[in-house]
Amino acid sequence: MAENRIELSKSDRLSVAWRHQFLQGSWNYERMQNGGWCYAMIPAIKKLYSSKEEQSAALKRHLEFYNTHPYVSAPVIGVTLALEEDRANGAPVEDAAIQGVKVGMMGPLAGVGDPVFWFTVRPILGALGASMALSGSIVGPLLFFFAWNIIRMAFLWYTQEFGYKVGVSISKDLSGGLLGKITEGASILGMFIIGSLVQRWVSIVFTPVVSTVTQSEGAYIDWANLPAGPEGIKEALTLYDSIGSTALSADKVTTLQANLDSLIPGLAAVGLTLLCCYLLKKKVSPIVIILALFVVGVIGRYFQFM
Repeated sequence: MAENRIELSKSDRLSVAWRHQFLQGSWNYERMQNGGWCYAMIPAIKKLYSSKEEQSAALKRHLEFYNTHPYVSAPVIGVTLALEEDRANGAPVEDAAIQGVKVGMMGPLAGVGDPVFWFTVRPILGALGASMALSGSIVGPLLFFFAWNIIRMAFLWYTQEFGYKVGVSISKDLSGGLLGKITEGASILGMFIIGSLVQRWVSIVFTPVVSTVTQSEGAYIDWANLPAGPEGIKEALTLYDSIGSTALSADKVTTLQANLDSLIPGLAAVGLTLLCCYLLKKKVSPIVIILALFVVGVIGRYFQFM
């Protein structure tokens, strides 16, 4: 059995790594990066499976939903290569196990990719290249181009190789042990990251007025009695700074959103996110969810409740 084992050569893995650079080449709103992922897996699938039926089944398996940062996706594809290799050699690796590893890893890694690459490495290299370019040196843009691509391609290759080597040991324990712990831990970490990003990326405001209270004198800016010139501006700014936005009018207006924020800041955003997650779990198409949110937003704006 060991003599007939099918293994992915370094050349095969290099082909996958090269194709993996184009992960977002066919990005779509329904299954995100699934087309680019499947394209990257083709050299491995052709090597591991000889019959058209097995190849077609593998391609279909890798057309499921997938989305993460395009660079930190490399260790995910490395682990997947190892699992596919063991499956081709007779190991009891189910479709659900392969998809579970992909989904379990892609969330946490997506939260790592942006701060490391987009917010750290690239700005540093860009600033260094720009400073040299401002002095008239052509080395600046060349430094940025070559340094960035060397770092990017080296990271893609070596993390893919790391995932491939680790994946071999993961696939030896498919009875809910190591594989289950890794998938569960990755899922928990992913939920923490998603939760921390909700407040930043999800915005929803309910505008209905709950109450209107007339404030006492001195609690708001009396625009009619302000001194003329700079003194009046100074007094208005001082009062606004001490009281806040309620100082602009004699009437203190409390909206539904203000009450929600006083209860739990960001509650509406979290609720909307959980609703979308629930709908996705119920197999509702992401396109339908996006269109529904668009329609609700337009209606809410028209009737002035959002």
